[in-house]
Amino acid sequence: MIDTHQGLPHEVADSITKPFACFLKIEAAAGGLLLLAVLLALGLANSPWQAGFLGFWETPIGLTFGSLDFTRSLRHWINDGLMTLFFFVLSLELKRELVLGELRNPRQAALPFAGALGGMIVPVSLYLVLMSGQPGMHGWGTVMATDTAFVIGCLALFGRRIPPTLRLFLLSLAIFDDVGAILVVAFGYGEALNWSVLGLGFLGIGIVAGASRVGIRSVPVYFLLGAAVWLCFDASGVHATIAGVILGLMTPTRIWVSDARLRAILGRVLAVRAGDHRQRDAASHRDLRQAGRAVTESLSPVERLELILHPWVGFAIMPIFALANAGITIQGVDFAQPISLAIIVGLVLGKPIGVFGFSWIAVRSGLAALVPGLSWPFILAGSFLTGIGFTMSLFIAGLAFDRSVLNAAKLGILAGSAISAAIGILMLLLLTLLVARAGSATAAG
Repeated sequence: MIDTHQGLPHEVADSITKPFACFLKIEAAAGGLLLLAVLLALGLANSPWQAGFLGFWETPIGLTFGSLDFTRSLRHWINDGLMTLFFFVLSLELKRELVLGELRNPRQAALPFAGALGGMIVPVSLYLVLMSGQPGMHGWGTVMATDTAFVIGCLALFGRRIPPTLRLFLLSLAIFDDVGAILVVAFGYGEALNWSVLGLGFLGIGIVAGASRVGIRSVPVYFLLGAAVWLCFDASGVHATIAGVILGLMTPTRIWVSDARLRAILGRVLAVRAGDHRQRDAASHRDLRQAGRAVTESLSPVERLELILHPWVGFAIMPIFALANAGITIQGVDFAQPISLAIIVGLVLGKPIGVFGFSWIAVRSGLAALVPGLSWPFILAGSFLTGIGFTMSLFIAGLAFDRSVLNAAKLGILAGSAISAAIGILMLLLLTLLVARAGSATAAG
């Protein structure tokens, strides 16, 4: 007799496709919420409540222990604290794709990596040429990265009309260049290093690795260790968000409880008839507790942490970041300022030229393979979407520019990201229409 309530059998492909699909859905929805947060921040920054709204993010918060002062502004705690979780989740997704996902194939992984590399080198070069000898050259990092949520949100507008391989390409590329950007932030926009405190931070990372090796699996323990590492990095002069990248890449991808062991444990629990409390002795209660833990541990730490944290990052941390950083006072700012123009050129022209050019070179040279179903016209359209720099660009701008030019930089970021999104969406719309027309003509023939 067949149990009609039994779930579908598990396939190996499910462990790859389901987490990836979940990641894409959250990113697409988060993109819409992020856009609302941007519009709200712009509206409040140019309203009668401007002073209160902008001043709120400068509220000092923290603790002081003798000579140790951990007081920071609210914006600092958001940009350096909450955003550490953003980079932690990005690193989890990158490791999962490299170990369990489509990027296990080195030649397929080489394509988005090459695109990300070009998407950093070319726009930075254009920015440095345009800003040569002018104040603000140090802000070249603002044109490096791609906003994952906005890009996936743009792709979501087209549903199944675009190749799924384009989503994988752009998601992988965005993760690669976001990690590259945060490495640049850590070492290019840090302060004078305190080597003793930095050494304590790396000692903490060593303790995390040792705890994992000896089998400690408690999430609160790793949370406390991670917080200690973050505090050390924050005090060392290296940008604290690098702690999130390192810890994310260290997270294990192996499951602790195999399918066979899980079935055996659940079998012992199910052997006790439902409702027969007389059979539930101490051993069966122990088996029940063990079964609960086994179900949890049948997912790898990378998958479990991503499932827990990704919705919080997408629906809470990123909108809060946008509210704290996207508020620009439009009055008195114009596009003619060199910083605004250089950022717009870097995002709108530099990103697509670099992404498409380096991807083409990588494939032509044999270093990378073009994934089946992904064509060069779609790569070109997607390359324009990589010019949506928003989150990381605003993040780096806050570190690179002083208050006198920060609004001009933010205006360039918003304008460049909006233009890149418009061009990319229009190109994808044209391509999908041409593909649909070609399909109709083939069907009619």
